[in-house]
Amino acid sequence: MKLLLNKHKILALFLFIFILLFLIGCVTKKPDTSTPGKATTYPAGKTDPNIEVQIYDSEKAYKGTTLLTDRYRKPRVIEVDMQGKVIWEYVLPFPLRGYINPGFDAELLPNGNILIVLPRKGIIEIDREGKTVWTHDDPKISHDADRLSNGNTIYVFGDHDEINDAQVKEVNPKGEIVWSWHAKEHFNKPPFLDISNQGWTHTNTVIRLKNGNTLISPRNFNLLVEVDPDGEPVRLIGQNYLRHPHDPVVLDNGNILVVNQQRPHRAIEIDSKTGEVVWEFPEFDRMNSPVRDVDRLPNGNTIITGTKKIVEVTPDGKVVWELRYKKFNIRDGLERSRKGFFKAQRIPLSSL
Repeated sequence: MKLLLNKHKILALFLFIFILLFLIGCVTKKPDTSTPGKATTYPAGKTDPNIEVQIYDSEKAYKGTTLLTDRYRKPRVIEVDMQGKVIWEYVLPFPLRGYINPGFDAELLPNGNILIVLPRKGIIEIDREGKTVWTHDDPKISHDADRLSNGNTIYVFGDHDEINDAQVKEVNPKGEIVWSWHAKEHFNKPPFLDISNQGWTHTNTVIRLKNGNTLISPRNFNLLVEVDPDGEPVRLIGQNYLRHPHDPVVLDNGNILVVNQQRPHRAIEIDSKTGEVVWEFPEFDRMNSPVRDVDRLPNGNTIITGTKKIVEVTPDGKVVWELRYKKFNIRDGLERSRKGFFKAQRIPLSSL
């Protein structure tokens, strides 16, 4: 009889421990990045009540569709045609909607899938039906991620990053870190030590260059840094004139196109040899700031993404395409920076 009672006590104890562990798991469980979102294709295009194309010069604009992230009404990734009609839409599932600031980024991959950055959560790769095909969880991620030609993924962390954090990480398809970069190893000295603005560096962009080096944008340092495969800086760019740079890209001629947030915010092209600004587009009003993204199109035009509108401009500065919110009345600067557009990518018709 005593042996039977002891067995019952042991079973009861095991049951109690199991229930306790289950309850702890429920409380601490993080949102699942594999949670399916809603993706919808509109073959004929759907007029959206919140956005519109106000300018479209069909002869001078680079024709295609535009993939962009939208945070104004509900967190989503959309693809629009040249008339501003939505042809594809992915709405973030509820468990992931709290992970859109700063830097809710999305880019089209060569396989047709979409790579999405969820700040403070991780990265998801979805197909056109909205099915999650790859995830990587990392609470120290923000702003930007790119799929590399070797299949790895490189991304940054600048959302209140601290001096001991890795500002850049590269992971393989299994999620294993194969390369990282710590700003403290090279910038742990004046005048960079006393900087703090939404983080130590607030790094917002990383690009793996053709020469194997990596271009990094530590926003708070007011410069761009190119580092070799060992992480050693080989050049600093824009120290004398960049203010909170965003989204640099290296052009075919070697020049660098980047958003300079010195007021008024503007897109500038920097001669890589002389360091001189050889082109700029400054026509952005205060209500369209912050401006964060700039890309050069194959026809020589430039697409620039601000908070409330996205414009395509010719080399001589003429706006030939403009997508904007119909209503965007947020006047508070911090709140405005958390809403609206973040990045945009023009997809050529040949790839559709």
